Amino acid sequence: MTQRRLGIVEKIGFGMGDAGNNMTFAAVVMYLSYFYTDVYGISPAVVGTIFLSMRFVDAITDPLMGALADRTRSRWGRFRPYLLFVPVPLAVACVLMFTTPEWSGTAKIAYAFATYFIMSLLYTAVNIPYCALGGVITDDHRERVSFQSWRFILVGVAYLILNSGLMPLVEWIGGDDEAKGFQYSMTIMSAIGLGMFLFCFLTVRERVHPTPTQHDRLAAKLKALAMNLKWRIVLGVTFLQALQFFLRQGAAIYFATYVLGFGTLGISAFITSGALASIAGTALSPRLSRRISKRKVFQASTLALIAASCLLFLVPGQWAIVASLIFVLVSFMHGVGAPISWALMADAEDYGEWKTGQRNTGVSFAGNLFFLKMGLAVSGGMIGLLLSWGGYQANVDQQSDSALLVISLLLTLIPAIVCLLMFWATYLFGLNDDDMDEVRAALQQRRPDDGTPSPAADPASGEASAYT
Repeated sequence: MTQRRLGIVEKIGFGMGDAGNNMTFAAVVMYLSYFYTDVYGISPAVVGTIFLSMRFVDAITDPLMGALADRTRSRWGRFRPYLLFVPVPLAVACVLMFTTPEWSGTAKIAYAFATYFIMSLLYTAVNIPYCALGGVITDDHRERVSFQSWRFILVGVAYLILNSGLMPLVEWIGGDDEAKGFQYSMTIMSAIGLGMFLFCFLTVRERVHPTPTQHDRLAAKLKALAMNLKWRIVLGVTFLQALQFFLRQGAAIYFATYVLGFGTLGISAFITSGALASIAGTALSPRLSRRISKRKVFQASTLALIAASCLLFLVPGQWAIVASLIFVLVSFMHGVGAPISWALMADAEDYGEWKTGQRNTGVSFAGNLFFLKMGLAVSGGMIGLLLSWGGYQANVDQQSDSALLVISLLLTLIPAIVCLLMFWATYLFGLNDDDMDEVRAALQQRRPDDGTPSPAADPASGEASAYT
């Protein structure tokens, strides 16, 4: 199958889907920990426990959702229907998560856990099909970097809306009642997200289809995926990238507030500048990837991110402008690498089809999303537990030196160490663009004209071991 280049409307439409996701998900990443500790009144240790406990549920629900999506047959395809029907209950769950009933301590914790649990299940039900959609829009691995870049550009727009609008909106609507401000502001943000999901559903198409004869059993799908070394490596990359990103995002509001001493507008400007820089890096990523192998671009941006993070740690809190500029650089470098990691996931899926003859897109991307959420959970747990260990106190004018040190480490050196591991993982991945050109050519020769996968390569031919 020779795939035409995608139109700009479809690329924007695909990006709108993740923008819709992040009208809720980015709020969880950036503000839920702060909301729980400083508005709802739950201790940081309990917050960390809530975040971590949900991941045990995800270990079961994510692959089941991936298998369900793979088995879905409708006139809209396998994955698009979930973008139409799930976002409404997800929006309601998000508003309830940012609602603060006047209950006792134990009941408050139970409510927080229940609403976070429901929101996470619904997020799984829409985001796994959405992520899998990125593997079936086209089989051109360079086009994948392009439309994944649009995805992260529009995710950046969602972050901008939240960063620049949420806290001022909370203050404007709620006044002295911050709880009311969060509840009504998240209602507005969730409504915007619904429109983004609808635009994605209407503009994106599925073109790479599974063979009707391949196994639908979950155990068989997992066995086929387990044979794919590249998929396993990409799962590690996904976890590490999510961990370093969510650590920075979760710590940013604390860093801007207590280390740099910014007020409401300063905090919004600090986080917004990072989001703009990330968008700029993402926009540049396809251009770099066309000139240089996308894996090498990812590795170079990771090294630069490590260096900038270490430099940010050394900057005194009084140098707020310098610190903000370095934070912009860190965000820019993350933006360069972000779309490439998801393109590598689709490459790993093509590699697995080439090796085994099985295309299990839903389960494959479910594994990727599970490890992304593991990165979110571990980062949330680390932030809560380390803040508690450092003696963080909510709603005080000045934190202790130990708390300030922990906040700085969460934004700088700890993510830098994680990035070093991520660099090593991408080195092990091994597949460059020339390798993927050969894999794609082999798949096109073996697929029927309708684009469905054909049986695996004959190991005796040498094909199946060429990229192990």
